[in-house]
Amino acid sequence: MIPYIKLPTLHLPFGMEISPFSVTVAVGLLTGAALAARAARWYGPGDDTPLQDVVPWALIGGLFGAHWLHVLGYHPELLREQGVWVLLRFWDGISSMGGVLGSMAGIWIFFRRKGLKLKPYLDALALGAAPGWAIARLGCFLVHDHPGIRTHFPLAVVFPDGPRHDLGLYDFFLLAILSAILYRVARRHPPSGALMGILAIGYSVPRFFLDFLRATDYPDPGLVDGRIFGLTPAQYVTPLLAAIGLWLLLRPSERGEKRDFSAARN
Repeated sequence: MIPYIKLPTLHLPFGMEISPFSVTVAVGLLTGAALAARAARWYGPGDDTPLQDVVPWALIGGLFGAHWLHVLGYHPELLREQGVWVLLRFWDGISSMGGVLGSMAGIWIFFRRKGLKLKPYLDALALGAAPGWAIARLGCFLVHDHPGIRTHFPLAVVFPDGPRHDLGLYDFFLLAILSAILYRVARRHPPSGALMGILAIGYSVPRFFLDFLRATDYPDPGLVDGRIFGLTPAQYVTPLLAAIGLWLLLRPSERGEKRDFSAARN
C-alpha cells in the first residue's frame, strides 16, 4: 500500500499561501497550453495562434465552472451558510469536472467571437488537455482531497483512519494512460476530431464508475462529495461528455492531411 504523505503548504507574507495542489494545477495548465500549441503546429492545422490566444478564456471559464460546480453541485449548503457571495470565492473549493465544462465554454465563446472554426483544433486541444489534466490530478493525490471507500487494494493509500482508495491517484493514472494512447493514435493520422472523441469517452466512462468508490464516511465532511439521488454531480456530466465523444468518432469525416510528429521540428 502507499503511505499517506501530505506535502505542506508554503505560507508567505500578507497571508498568502502556496499549496502543492495550486503548484501542480499551474504546471498542468502551462504544460497543457504549450503541448496544445505544439500539436497545432506539428500535427494540425499548422497555426497555433488561436490556441495561444484562447488560454485566458479557457482559464477564466475553468475558474468559474470549477468553483460553481463545487458549490452548486457538491456543497450547496455553502449557499445557505455563506450566501450568494460564496460563488465569487473562486479560491475556496473547485471541481475538476466543473473546470472542464467551464474551459470548454470559454474556448467555444472565444472561437465564436473570433469567427474561427473550432473543429480543426480539437485534436491539438486533446493532445494538450490530457497530459495537462494528468499533472493537475497529481496535485489532488499530493493533498489527498478525494478519499475513497475503505479497501485493502494494493494501490490504496493509508489515510489517517485506515487504507482507502485515493481517487486523485486513480485519475492521474487514467489520464496518463490516455495521454500515451492519444499520442500513439495521433501518428496514424485519424479523422479530424477523433482524438478529442477518444479523450472524452476514454475519461468519462471510467470516471463514471470510479466515482462509486468515493467515500461517504470520511471524518472530514469537507472531503465527502455531495450526492444527487445517489450519484455525484460528475456522474451526471460524464454521459454528456461520452455522447459528445461518440458523436465525434461516428460523424462522417474525411481524413485530412496531418503532419507526423516524428518528422516535425519546432
